[in-house]
Amino acid sequence: MAEKIDFKKALKPLYAPPVGTFVQVEAPPLSYLMVDGAGDPNTTAAYREAVEWLYSVSYPLKFMSKKELGRDYAVMPLEGLWWAEDMSTFISREKEKWSWTMMIVQPDWITPQMVDVAAAKASAKRGKPPESLRLETLHEGLCVQTMHLGSYDDEGPVLARLHDEYLPKNVLVETGHHHEIYIGDPRKTAPERLKTILRQPVRPRT
Repeated sequence: MAEKIDFKKALKPLYAPPVGTFVQVEAPPLSYLMVDGAGDPNTTAAYREAVEWLYSVSYPLKFMSKKELGRDYAVMPLEGLWWAEDMSTFISREKEKWSWTMMIVQPDWITPQMVDVAAAKASAKRGKPPESLRLETLHEGLCVQTMHLGSYDDEGPVLARLHDEYLPKNVLVETGHHHEIYIGDPRKTAPERLKTILRQPVRPRT
């Protein structure tokens, strides 16, 4: 029987930051299944479709890996890259102005060809997949992150403290999109008990 890998444990520094404290981590290149979109995640149909497609392909990939390669693993949590023309909209929570890439980490042995097969299987039930559905490597490098406990709409003050206090104090500047990792299922968890990793790629200020 194949040993089941839990990448959250294998990559523990990336997936278990302290609550309320910013820490610096080095994020290695990771392979992600991705879908792009824009708009309020609470009301935009494209967001719901993106998330559903990510899971509809990730689980067949897991089963394919176990059956064909003898390599089993736990499907990773949903993650998202977020940005806007005016980043202050993340503090004000003007969600209709946001753009996003939703994604799920995949083992490095998952290939684009395997994704095509899994997407074809999902298409039999779901129809045509999003055009932006793809397997892509993301290398964020040096990042600052924290674990946020509570509602997504309470992230504003934490992000303000990160960008207005922590980064200037530590002579760091942003280099990539705001990154969120959703630990647990928001459909089954009370808002005040939600756990979200807030991550920001950075570099030293020159």
